[in-house]
Amino acid sequence: MAAGNRKSIREFVAALVMGAAAYAFVMSPVVAYAQDNNNNGGTGAVASPVKVKVPEGSKLILSSNELVYNKDTQIVTATGAVQINYGGYKMVAQKVEYNQKSGRMTAIGNVELISPDGNRMYGDKMDVTDSFSDGFVDALRIEMPDNTRMAAEKGERVGGTQLILTKGVYTACLPCSEQGRAPLWQVKAQRVVQNGVTHTVRLEHARFELFGQPIAYVPWIEVPDNTVKRKSGFLFPSASISQNLGFGLKVPYYYVISPSMDATISATGYTTQGLLLEGEFRQRFENGTHVLRVAGISQMNPGQFDANTSDAEHKTRGMITSKADFRINPRWTFGWDVMAQSDNNFSRTYGLDGLDQSTHTNDIYLTGLGKRNYFDMRAFYYDIQDADNNSNAEKQQAIVYPSTDYHYVDPKSVYGGELSANVNFTHLSRDQASVLDNANNLGDSSLNDRFLGLPGSYTRLSTELQWQRTFTTDQGLVLTPLLAARGDVYGLNMESPNSLGPSFSYPGNYDTNDYATRGMLTAGLEAKYPFLITTSNSSHVFEPIAQIYVRPDETLAGQLPNEDAQSFVFDATNLFDRDKFSGYDRIEGGTRANLGWRYTGSFDSGYKLQSIFGQSFQLAGRNSFATDDLVSAGAESGLQTTRSDYVTMFGLTTPQGISLSTSYRFDEKDFAFRRGDTAVGFANDDFQTSVTYTHIAAQPQYGFTTDQDEIQTRAQIKFKNYWSVFGTVSYDLNDSEITRQGVGLSYEDECTIFSVSFLDKKDSTNQSGSDWSIGARITFRTLGDVKLGNVQDATF
Repeated sequence: MAAGNRKSIREFVAALVMGAAAYAFVMSPVVAYAQDNNNNGGTGAVASPVKVKVPEGSKLILSSNELVYNKDTQIVTATGAVQINYGGYKMVAQKVEYNQKSGRMTAIGNVELISPDGNRMYGDKMDVTDSFSDGFVDALRIEMPDNTRMAAEKGERVGGTQLILTKGVYTACLPCSEQGRAPLWQVKAQRVVQNGVTHTVRLEHARFELFGQPIAYVPWIEVPDNTVKRKSGFLFPSASISQNLGFGLKVPYYYVISPSMDATISATGYTTQGLLLEGEFRQRFENGTHVLRVAGISQMNPGQFDANTSDAEHKTRGMITSKADFRINPRWTFGWDVMAQSDNNFSRTYGLDGLDQSTHTNDIYLTGLGKRNYFDMRAFYYDIQDADNNSNAEKQQAIVYPSTDYHYVDPKSVYGGELSANVNFTHLSRDQASVLDNANNLGDSSLNDRFLGLPGSYTRLSTELQWQRTFTTDQGLVLTPLLAARGDVYGLNMESPNSLGPSFSYPGNYDTNDYATRGMLTAGLEAKYPFLITTSNSSHVFEPIAQIYVRPDETLAGQLPNEDAQSFVFDATNLFDRDKFSGYDRIEGGTRANLGWRYTGSFDSGYKLQSIFGQSFQLAGRNSFATDDLVSAGAESGLQTTRSDYVTMFGLTTPQGISLSTSYRFDEKDFAFRRGDTAVGFANDDFQTSVTYTHIAAQPQYGFTTDQDEIQTRAQIKFKNYWSVFGTVSYDLNDSEITRQGVGLSYEDECTIFSVSFLDKKDSTNQSGSDWSIGARITFRTLGDVKLGNVQDATF
């Protein structure tokens, strides 16, 4: 063949592949109202045409049964199993023609084009000009790597700027195996026009079909393509229903302000309470983000709520929040999260996303992280959302400004060991005392009142140095000696517990001085002797552990405020802790020994075992856990006696999906069951369930005069491939009543997720916005989702 002919053939093949690539208008969802990947709002987007770019130097490979060049008509024809590979593009067809005179390329018969990004385009016939500005495809079908699909009777490219699909269909569902059965959902439009100049896609006479039946019709709609990251427009609406608000329909609108700023404005109409307006303004900086939110409503029917609650007593309600996170440099970050609202329960009652907790923590922080040290400084204010119209619980909370922690580890070895330092500085204040009047409330004069917080201000600086080193003997004994020194300085300006009124009394000697200091020295030794036992099908590690810590008595025990060491539960997880108190305001004093063992077993069959068992002993000095303080920390904890209660933990997992975990505390004298829980679970592909039993023996000092026993159950059963039913029940054994119950139904396949549930919770304070709720959600992959109520409730 002549050189000119070979050139014509090469031009033909290049035109064929490049034309097909330019014409592959691979598109993603075309009727999406969904938020973008950054959750900044924005309408859904569709993909623009594939960029026609072939790397320089790419080799072209053409294979066909026959290749003919007609010199008179100047038509090059490839017939029979035509295959073309060029620059990452692959194309097959039964016949391909290139007309040099008209400049048109035609591929006929089972045309398939695969682009480098994995998109596949199918058609019966493809006809395109060599300038790629005009052309059409008959019986177009497109498959994308994410399993989204689109089809049209005809696809046409006009003027190089517009793509027009006639009778287009889009879905993210896999093809159905049943003959003639429609996908679970699909979107049909009489005409789809993609404009390459305005970067928009217009759908004309579009309808959404579910199970082959139309459920929504839109005369026309215009959405951005994927070259537009954000575009103003309405987002998917959502619905809710609750006992005191009624049915609610929320319609959000997304507005692009600038490349770095946008906002979402929402209006929710409630049948019982009226119109709730919300606004969220977002701004992105080079080193962080800031989000400002506002919301407000004028309630139509406040009397629907329980009387004498903040929900019922406030007609006009609202809130404003500000949240920011900034990275100063790779090691330092700074930010805040603050909320102000008209009353103490607005955000919780109306279920504002991320703000409906029973306690919302407002904070501002500065953190730094190094290779062997870290710094963290935070200020706190707590919003207690409990519908108490007087906000007593919130007034009793401390305002912390600030609490600062610094931890440092010396990079150099010190006498062969590790030297570290911890520093904590805390300053806080409180307006109203928080006191549990046990003597009067429980009718037992022998019980002490618990002073959870005193009015006034409090400042503490704590510093501790610690050195430890590990030795391992030839026999495998691991010895870790430890030395520590700690000092605390207090600035006190809090009212004395005995000055709060005649109904309160504190038996301790509270320090009324303006300043106080205390110190603690510790010398400790830990000895562990792990040994391994192996069999033909299992391995077992036993690790006896003994610890002893020698310290003087705790200085000023019970005479200082206790703000951060109030929560305390003695169990196997903290048996071997040097200081078992949860915070800095209390220190373990006296000489104490901890004895116990750990065990881990592993079997080739897949069974795994682990357990801990032990006890703690007060050997000398005053037992800090038996020393009264303002909040009775340590009382009835199991550590208040010379010999502590026994604590144990056991866990089992099996290859059949069965799991068992237990955590118990037994009385040191008669092995009476004091506290613990047992959880049994089972999980496989079709069935998941768990049962948890919790027991807490009566603790009158903490206000619980009777035992507390509760059973919690959860279960989920899958059936018919994609469907599952789930439920939960919590039952109070002592009061013989159900405290929480719910049931739900869900469906999930490759393109759709649907769930609906009902949840009923008992609110002992009777200060909740609603006692029951319905939650539902349906998600169409790549399109978006529609919500009804609190989606979290749908999974319990």
